[in-house]
Amino acid sequence: MRQEKRYYVYILASRSRALYVGITGSLMARALQHESGEVEGFTRKYEVHRLVYYEMFRYVNNAIARETQIKGWRREKKIALIEANNPTWENFAAEWGKAVSLPLTAESSLRSE
Repeated sequence: MRQEKRYYVYILASRSRALYVGITGSLMARALQHESGEVEGFTRKYEVHRLVYYEMFRYVNNAIARETQIKGWRREKKIALIEANNPTWENFAAEWGKAVSLPLTAESSLRSE
């Protein structure tokens, strides 16, 4: 069965709260690209890589319309949108792409004597 394509409009923030609005078909991959500095331009220059907001869409034209709408807003309205859904400005992608450490089993934690 074929998985349905999804599109995401997202907002990234720097620690000083500079904002960037973007669109992607793969939110995790794109967030990791921003985090690693692979994306040239504004986000790399100003270290804007904390994923603080996103919306998912089924149709790309709806995602493009929403991205255009948000980009046209004043900064205060963008901040209100983020804070209504993420009041602490948590980085939703903070743990993405990191190695998972598994707990030690009883056997692997024993020292050889």
